Amino acid sequence: MCVFISQKHTPRERERERESTSKMASSLYVYLLVLVLGGALQASVDGHLSHEILARQKADRVKKLPGQPEVGFRQYAGYVTVNESHGRALFYWFFEATQNPHQKPLLLWLNGGPGCSSIGFGATEELGPFFPRRDGKLKFNPHTWNKAANLLFVESPVGVGFSYTNTSSDIDQLGDTITAKDSYAFLIHWFKRFPQFKPHDFYIAGESYAGHYVPQLAEVIYDHNKHVSKKLHINLKGFMIGNALLDDDTDQRGMVSYAWDHAVISDRVFFDIKKACNFSAEPVTEECNIALGKYFEVYEIIDMYSLYAPTCEDDATSSTTSFVARQLPLIRGNVAPKTFSKFPAWHKRPTGYDPCASDYTTVYLNRPEVQAALHANVTNIPYPWTHCSNNISFWNDAPASILPIIKKLVDGGLRIWVFSGDTDGRIPVSSTRLTLRKLGLKTIQEWTPWYTSHEVGGWTIEYDGLTFVTVRGAGHEVPTFAPKQAFQLIRHFLDNEKLPSTPI
Repeated sequence: MCVFISQKHTPRERERERESTSKMASSLYVYLLVLVLGGALQASVDGHLSHEILARQKADRVKKLPGQPEVGFRQYAGYVTVNESHGRALFYWFFEATQNPHQKPLLLWLNGGPGCSSIGFGATEELGPFFPRRDGKLKFNPHTWNKAANLLFVESPVGVGFSYTNTSSDIDQLGDTITAKDSYAFLIHWFKRFPQFKPHDFYIAGESYAGHYVPQLAEVIYDHNKHVSKKLHINLKGFMIGNALLDDDTDQRGMVSYAWDHAVISDRVFFDIKKACNFSAEPVTEECNIALGKYFEVYEIIDMYSLYAPTCEDDATSSTTSFVARQLPLIRGNVAPKTFSKFPAWHKRPTGYDPCASDYTTVYLNRPEVQAALHANVTNIPYPWTHCSNNISFWNDAPASILPIIKKLVDGGLRIWVFSGDTDGRIPVSSTRLTLRKLGLKTIQEWTPWYTSHEVGGWTIEYDGLTFVTVRGAGHEVPTFAPKQAFQLIRHFLDNEKLPSTPI
């Protein structure tokens, strides 16, 4: 037998119930309205695009990659021609933000080298949504930066990765100037293909030799914005660079000091270098070369790019990006300081936290079905895809210091953050600290810790117009070695918020 008990309520209790029900209904209505309006806004944006633009975007749409997990955001990949007469085209890969892409900023990521791929490192091993695995499938990166922004990668300059030129002499003309010029042309044409993202706040980020690429491209945009039409104006708000090559003199001095401070080299080697080498002067003496030779010998047995990381010993993976191959000189010419340029370890290609990650990426991106899904290698390039180009053997121009550009853009009001993984020996934190001191900027907030949850994530100092952040325990590729902290970094940078100075 069931007994139903009727519960009586006072008038005040019944009124509270009605108010609660009303509030819940109101909140649900607002939530549904936001969803509907958000979808309508995106549909409206897409609906105003011409049939030609929609067709081109559809042609670049990547429906699904081999071995890819299911995701809810859209991705695109393909080529943008930057010079019609020479047939120069840059390859890009673009991921819309995981949520509300119409409201999120647009972030361009560049890797350096020069001659190394932003697809191979940035997109598939650092901050993109998909990482290749040993079994040939892709795993989702829970710390992907397209949770914070619409994320764009481009392989630059031509000759890198899938980017190509139909004029072979272009490869012999490459340098900082042409790279910045072509990257700007790429953006102008990319925005014509994706005009719905043109009004968005635009930022650039990168690492290593992107310490040249990012400020130089930002300067080109900054200068052009002063006189181009509204149609060509790019809504540049700032840039962020990590473990960045910025100044030859301080970069080199800081490398040697860092190696000694971290017990990598002996007292004798350290003081021999200090006595024999003048990093601000040429020519390099024989005594300096001998002393530096002893310094670089150490980095034949440990990873310069992350002092405490292991090296890949998996014989089952591809040998194309083996540890030995990463030791080979990447560039000849004047791209590196003459004092260091003769030593192979200066050009050593970086490894990831999984020391075999680059092997998985190389195998994956050379699969024909993957290239077809990405609309890549449409001209049947006569060489395999590699992380860093073996075709670029000369670099035409590379200024000894990028600091004049940094100072110009600080004065121009751009938001600028510089970050440094503190276990990197290639462009160590000591180099960057020496470099930034040369700017002579006023200190706004002194050296202070910042926190990830209850742990110190690193330290930061705020200058007048520039913020410097260290990331504790991270190597040269900060998003690889400290993905949670790196994602925290990009969110605060884009939101123009200080990192938390107390445990969260």
